[in-house]
Amino acid sequence: MKVMILANNDIGLYQFRKELIEELLKQHEVVIALPDGDFIKPLEDIGCKFIDTPVDRRGINPVADLKLFHEYRGLLKQEEPDLVITYTIKPNVYGGIACRVARIPYAVNITGLGTAFENGGMLKRIVTVMNKVACKKAKVVFFENEENRQIFIKERIVRESKTHRLNGAGVNLEKYQVTEYPRGEKIKFLFMGRVMAEKGINELFGAMKRLTADGINCELDVLGGYEEDYKKKIQECENEGWLHYHGYQKDVRPFIEKCHCFVLPSWHEGMANTNLESAASGRPIITSNIPGCMEAVIDGKTGYLAERKNAEDLYRVMKKFAELPYEERKAMGLAGRERMEAVFDKKIIVKKTLSCLNNAVKFEEKQ
Repeated sequence: MKVMILANNDIGLYQFRKELIEELLKQHEVVIALPDGDFIKPLEDIGCKFIDTPVDRRGINPVADLKLFHEYRGLLKQEEPDLVITYTIKPNVYGGIACRVARIPYAVNITGLGTAFENGGMLKRIVTVMNKVACKKAKVVFFENEENRQIFIKERIVRESKTHRLNGAGVNLEKYQVTEYPRGEKIKFLFMGRVMAEKGINELFGAMKRLTADGINCELDVLGGYEEDYKKKIQECENEGWLHYHGYQKDVRPFIEKCHCFVLPSWHEGMANTNLESAASGRPIITSNIPGCMEAVIDGKTGYLAERKNAEDLYRVMKKFAELPYEERKAMGLAGRERMEAVFDKKIIVKKTLSCLNNAVKFEEKQ
């Protein structure tokens, strides 16, 4: 059987779906269609066939989007896959519609709802209709948190019987192992993600400024590429001495190992993989009290939850954490690892995903 995967970038596909792809490759041919990038070669090395397919992730140009739809239609005609799996918003919508038109079985992965659902208004109504058209004939629609699933059901985008919630992509517990909790008087906070407002970067910088002004001995490492123009702001914070910007890093584990706490004050997530990776490594988590983030934390036991878009509340919990004794912070991290083992083991999630996909294909064969 030939499986085609449509996605919008190589980083997420390799880092979060590699184990699933490896399992698919044991029995099937796998074709990946997405923009070229540094992780394409590793994906090819494990056996994938790659087709360079540019996707403007954040643009709203209808001409470019129509071109993407026709690109997908051409790929389906050329490759004739038996099953298509789509990830992220544009591949979900335009890939899903193309599969529907071509009458090819497909599975959709909702990895987050994006700003359209967040902001509401006319754009939300348009996106709702487009998702409804795209998901109508999907064999299964995967969700990474329950709120996203319920929104799609409530908006009648998809029937409940077609939905399946996974605990995100899970975390590789062998790759992300517990490392010795660092000592030292200075508290090292860590942020990993795209540098943009929606990841809560403004609230985080505001909280750090207040912490350092209070005389709390702490610093912040930031990992991730610029999604918005924050270069000047980051340089200003670096000059103040409490921020260290490292750009995008292929391997984040050395940075997790050195940190005392991972912080992600995001506005919305499907399931924040960085929370899972840091918790699996034995690090406490401070993150937003929202679906897609809060599942990774038992508040007060494995970390702290802060109100979304609330710099004051973020400052409060970061200060609370910084004032904890060493042994309590270390115990938080170990409790977080236990939760990852119990709920987010990637092996279990891959197994559940494959079971759903297999049922979808069998269902199609009976038609």
